[in-house]
Amino acid sequence: MRIRALVGVAGVGTLVWALVVRGSLSVDLGVGRRYRPLGPIAVRIPAPRDIVFEVVSTPYLGKAPRAVREKVEVLERGAGFVLAAHHTRAYGLTATTVETVRFEPPECIHFRLVRGPVPHVFETFVLTEVDDETELLYSGELGTDLWTLGRLWGAAVARTWEATVAASLESIRVEAERRARRG
Repeated sequence: MRIRALVGVAGVGTLVWALVVRGSLSVDLGVGRRYRPLGPIAVRIPAPRDIVFEVVSTPYLGKAPRAVREKVEVLERGAGFVLAAHHTRAYGLTATTVETVRFEPPECIHFRLVRGPVPHVFETFVLTEVDDETELLYSGELGTDLWTLGRLWGAAVARTWEATVAASLESIRVEAERRARRG
């Protein structure tokens, strides 16, 4: 009887874990909230700032390439503002986060989590002209509930989150360089 109970608890625990990772179940209790920084990550891009801004904003404000549409789904558009779902592979599952994305051309893009594996994420891309190049600086904040348990979960989420952002920044760098060379 105890083994059945343990298996049942393990099964429920696994289900809850999978739902949280996928972003289908958000734990937003507002109890024991802890915050941790995301980044900073700086990337120097040999391209003008307006080209870099265009590369970052096109998946949200324009027609995104097919490969990007598989990762970013715009749910609603407004003036300089979108609600977007981001699909990311994490822990063998597809995690879906929903975020607002606000644009301040050509120097800033803000992301705020609406639904995801943690209750709070706020991120910013700041684009600064440096000589004939652009520095793209990513920074943010991630918050979790439930004291130490939340802090441990937040550390795991932050590792995946920052790795995903770093890969996106590399893609942005490559595409902006290509467009700058093309003129």
